[in-house]
Amino acid sequence: MIELTAEQWHKSPAKHVLLFGMSGLGKTFISNILRENCDWFHYSVDYRIGTRYMGEHIVDNFKCEAMRNPFLAGLLRSNSIYIASNITFENLSPLSTYMGKPGNPALGGIAFAEYRRRQEQHRKAEVAALLDSEYFIDRARQIYGYENFVCDSGGSICEVVNPYNQNDPVMQALAQNLLPVWIRGRAEHTDELVARFDKAPKPMYFGEQFLTDTWNIFCRDNKVAEDEVNPDGFMRFAYRQCLDHRLPRYQAMAENWGITVEAEDIAKVRSADDFNRLIAGALDRT
Repeated sequence: MIELTAEQWHKSPAKHVLLFGMSGLGKTFISNILRENCDWFHYSVDYRIGTRYMGEHIVDNFKCEAMRNPFLAGLLRSNSIYIASNITFENLSPLSTYMGKPGNPALGGIAFAEYRRRQEQHRKAEVAALLDSEYFIDRARQIYGYENFVCDSGGSICEVVNPYNQNDPVMQALAQNLLPVWIRGRAEHTDELVARFDKAPKPMYFGEQFLTDTWNIFCRDNKVAEDEVNPDGFMRFAYRQCLDHRLPRYQAMAENWGITVEAEDIAKVRSADDFNRLIAGALDRT
C-alpha cells in the first residue's frame, strides 16, 4: 500500500486505511466522518476486542460482582436474570472496566498478578482483532457493498507489534491490505492528553516490559507495597511515561509501513473528500 501515489489514491475505487496513534488524536473522529459519508466501512478494533474476543471475560466479571449480592446471586443461579455487556463504538466502558487498574482493593484496584493476566488476554485479543481486518474488508464488500474501509485501531497497537522489525508478521499482514496512517500529535496535544487523563484516569493496555518496569519504579519511588498502590495514581504516572515510550514506536511503524499526517490537520477534516486530499498530500511527501 505504501507504494501508492497520490494520483493512484484518488483514482482507487477501493481505499483501505489503518489509522493509528495515541487515543484522543482523531482516529475515531475521522472514522465516524468516513462512515457517515455512506461509502466507508468503519472497523473498530477495540469494539471487536470487547465483543468477539473478550466479551465472555467481561460478562463473567459482571456475574462475579453480581454474585456478591445475595439477592442477585439467587436470581443468577435460577437463570431468572440475564447479564450482558452493552458495549458500543461510542461506549467501550465494559472493556475498560474489565481491564481495571492495579493497586489497593479498597480504592478499586485489583491485584497486580490479576492485572497482568488481563493485560495478556488483551494483547492476544488485540492481535487477533487486527488480523481480522482482512476478513472484514471482504465481509464489508460482499455483504454491504462497501469498497472503502477504515480500520480504527487502539492506541496500544505499537505495543502488540514489533515496530522496528520490517518482517513483523502482524504489520506485514496489515500492510498487504491497508495503508497505515499515523496521526502524529505535537507537544501541545501531549499536554492536552495528559490533562484530560489526569481528570479521569482510565484503564489501558501497556506492553509487558514497560508495565513491569513502570510498576517497579512507581512502587520504589513511592515506598509502597503492591496492595498499597493508589490505582489512579499509578495510572496517571504510567500514562505520562507511556506517551514518551510510544512516540518512537509509532514513528517506526510509519517509516517502515505507512505515512504520517498531523493531528492538527486531521481536526480540520469535515468530509471524505477532505480526508482523501490529506492522504494524497502525505503520499506525495512520502
